[in-house]
Amino acid sequence: MITTRTPSMLQALPAEYRQQLMRVAREVSFPQGTRLFEEGGRADRFWILRTGSIELDMHVPGRKAAVIEMLRPNELVGWSWLFSPHVWHLGAEAVTPVRAYEFDAETVRTMCREDAGLGNAVAQWVGDVLAHRLRSARGRLLDLYAPYGAGSLV
Repeated sequence: MITTRTPSMLQALPAEYRQQLMRVAREVSFPQGTRLFEEGGRADRFWILRTGSIELDMHVPGRKAAVIEMLRPNELVGWSWLFSPHVWHLGAEAVTPVRAYEFDAETVRTMCREDAGLGNAVAQWVGDVLAHRLRSARGRLLDLYAPYGAGSLV
């Protein structure tokens, strides 16, 4: 399983933009085993983990869902909220009790439209996370389902 970390909001956003986002955050908690979202569901919020861990998984027809990545504190949970059609591309489950900051997607998208600097910073941050997650998904699926050696780079 891929274990490299994605850029945290603290690393990716200037303090001014972090503060703007944190003004609209609310603290939430989830017990172990809670499904935060399912592939294909409406992506209307996102989270920054404070404590605990979450597994991202991908539906594989005829098989158990493939775990793509484990998220830990300070990481972004969910990117589909930013891009149309705002539908989850993966699933997510709390593997430990979780505390997080939750953000309403429509509120944040509106803030980004109204402040181009914030919008650019959030888009860059989420884009970096998205690129990392796609690489993780590819690598993990090759590890699970490809013939030995099929995932090597040329």
